[in-house]
This record gives sequence, structure tokens and C-alpha cells, in this order.
Amino acid sequence: MTTQPISIKKLFRYFIIAVTGKETEFTTGSIRKAIFMLSVPMILEMLMESIFALVDIAYVSQVSVNAVATVGLTESVITLIYAVAIGLSMAATAVVARRVGAKDIKGAREAAVQAILLGIAVALIVGLFGFLFHKEILALMGAQPDLIAEGAGYTKWLIGGNITIMLLFLINAIFRGAGDASIAMWTLVLSNGLNIILDPLFIFGWGPFPELGVMGAAIATNIGRGTAVLFQLGILLFGWGRIRIAFHDFMVNTKVMLNLIKVSLGGIAQFLIGTSSWVFLMRIIAEFGSEVLAGYTIAIRVMLFTLMPSWGMSNAAATLVGQNLGAQQPDRAESSVWKTGKYNALFMGLVSLIYLFFAKEIVGWFNDNTVVVENGGLCLQIIAAGYIFYAYGMVVTQAFNGSGDTRTPTKINFISFWMFQLPVAYALAFLFDFGATGVFIAITTAEILLAVLAIVWFKRGKWKSFEV
Repeated sequence: MTTQPISIKKLFRYFIIAVTGKETEFTTGSIRKAIFMLSVPMILEMLMESIFALVDIAYVSQVSVNAVATVGLTESVITLIYAVAIGLSMAATAVVARRVGAKDIKGAREAAVQAILLGIAVALIVGLFGFLFHKEILALMGAQPDLIAEGAGYTKWLIGGNITIMLLFLINAIFRGAGDASIAMWTLVLSNGLNIILDPLFIFGWGPFPELGVMGAAIATNIGRGTAVLFQLGILLFGWGRIRIAFHDFMVNTKVMLNLIKVSLGGIAQFLIGTSSWVFLMRIIAEFGSEVLAGYTIAIRVMLFTLMPSWGMSNAAATLVGQNLGAQQPDRAESSVWKTGKYNALFMGLVSLIYLFFAKEIVGWFNDNTVVVENGGLCLQIIAAGYIFYAYGMVVTQAFNGSGDTRTPTKINFISFWMFQLPVAYALAFLFDFGATGVFIAITTAEILLAVLAIVWFKRGKWKSFEV
């Protein structure tokens, strides 16, 4: 059976339908169309996030090298919070998608409420810890006294205000699971649009605003994300999406919450393994000085520009798997994964060529320090060499998560990151004197290993019978 090409006019019409959220049925009809309808808003959502990451680091780079290094160290720690947020989000997406696929909107609503309550509880505990011990966190990460003096405020406000990050992740995951990917996209447009506007005002003290330096970036982020969370809650309360929540729904439902916790534990463990490995990698990089650390930080931000859209396609695969399993169509779920993986690999392959040839020029846009550019460019080139593997690895692991099987990706992450990446990074950096280059090599080879393991285990098909 041959696939008919889509005309430009028809493609444009599909694009408009996708970003306006008018298509909500993904368990019947063309799989390719379903992937497009979900991927477009999710890619745009993640692209907006990555644009902000680049703009943010561009503004911070104008403050000082220490400011850039502060962002890198703080974000390596806050990725631990992301791990919890993403773990809960995976559970929310899987359960909501499964319920929506089975036409159980009441069950989807109950899962959404319990996910939000869980997120609030975790964020308040973490926020208090970050607000009180921000200086100690930076010191533990290997920051020098002058960096702590300059950047402690950024760490204090970013971790202290993590509830905006937590809820933004969680509620958008609920929207995605329900098939309302366009709402999640517009939420990020609002959040990051505000961040981009507010960043220079608070960092440089434009107009009536105080000049706060790197701390201003954290305050701008909290305001932008906090506003977006209020927008999300408004959509849920007023029923503008597929799921409507009333104030009286915000009560603890032990059965539903325990089920969410059970599903999310695998996701949290999965991302804690992945993100904690990044913390250790950042700690190793810090041994080579602030300039090398700044180059690495810029390279990672640049990578996010392409990894985030790729992650958007992976999220589309998760929603398609969840909804199609809920509709008792496992073969359609599997076919969706392989097709999404192919499209993601094509995209990432093209991007890798740009990074391989123009890495140093790209890093040079953000900082003209020779050491920063040299190390950032090398990091970008080495990591981009494995982009096609990343493409399939992201899609397949998210497919597991979309089915509710968060334990298998956890095992894969444990093998790839803790058993392989960290020992190899340490050995290459210090024992074999590769320095920071050894860390970059370890990152790429670990991601390739992850993709291979994910594909092998996915083909076994046990995820098709996973219950949530």
C-alpha cells in the first residue's frame, strides 16, 4: 500500500487545525495525520521553550562568565525537580490518555486533580529547601566563593519558586494526555513570551525596574511561568478543553492518587537517574574552571533548541500509545511509534549536520571568550554526532511511558547513565586525561546505548498489555 503525498495547501490546512486544537480524535483514521496533528503543537510548544532557553542565556552572557556558570550549576540541580515533575507528568499523561481513549472523561478528570495536588505538595517542600539553602547548594556543586556571591540570588529564586515549573509541566501533561496539545502549546507561548520580555527588564534594570543581574532572570522566569499556570487553571476550571474541573473536585482521592504514585514512581526514578547523572557530569566539568563550564552550559542550551522539538514529537508518540491502548488498538499504537521515530530521525539528522559544521560559530554568538567557544563548540559537535540515535531513543522511551510502563525506561536509564556514562566520563576525564572532552564523548556513547536497549526491549511487546 503506497502513501499518497500531501499537497502544500492540504498541509497548511492541517497545520491550522493542529494549532487551533480542532482535531481531537486520534484512535481512528490516518496514523500519519494523527502524528502530524499532535506533533505540530507539541513541537511548537517545545520550540518556544528552547527559544526562551537561548534568549535567556544570551541575556545572562552579557552579565559575566560567572553568571552563565551559575545558570549551568543551578539548572543541573533543578533538573532533579524536573525529574519529579516529568515523572508525575508521565503518569498524568499515561492515565489521562488511557481514560480518554476509553471515553472515560470522569476518570481522566479525577487523575488530573490528584496529579495537581501531588505536584503542589512536592513543590512546596522543595521550594522551602531551596530558599533556605541556596548558597550551600552552589557550594556543593563546586562553585567558587565569587560565583556564589554573584549567583546565589538566582539559585534562591529559581528553586524557591519551583512550584511554577512543577504545575506548568503537570497541567500541560494533562492537556497532552487529553489530546489538547494546542492548549499546552499556547500556554508555553504565554509563559516564555513573558519571560523574554521581562528578562532584560529585571537583569539590566531597564526603565523603572531594578538592576538585579542574574537573579533578575530567575524572577522573570517565575513571573512568566506563574502567569501561565493561572491561565492553565482557568482553562481547566472553565472547561475550554476536553477536561473540566470544579473547585469541589480538589479533594484527595486515595485510590486514584495511589495509582498515580505507582505509575509515576517509575517515571520519577527514570528521570532522577538521568538528571542526577547530569548533575555529576556538571560537577566533573566544574573541575576544569568557569570558562569550560560556561562553554558547556551554552552548548547544552543550544542543543535544547533542537532537542525540545524532538521531545515534542516523542510526546506525541506517548499520547498516541496511551489513547490507542485505551481504545484496545495495540497494533495501531506500535505503528504510531515507528512512524514517529522515522520522522524524528530525519529531523535530528538534518540538525546534526548544522551543528557538526558550524558549532563554534553558533557558540560564538553567545560569548566571544576563546576558551568558552572552543569547549562549547567541541561539546556541540561530539554530542550532535549521535543525534539520529537520540531521535529513536526519545520516541521509544516515551512510548513506554505513554503505555504506563515507566519501569522499563528506568532500567534502561540505569544501565546507560549510571552503569556506563558516569564511570566512562570520570575515567576519560581524569584517568585518561581527556579532560572535558571525555565527558562529551561519554554523553554521546551513553545515549547511543540507550537507543539500542530501548528498541530491543520495545520489540518484545510487553508494554502492550500494561495496565494503568
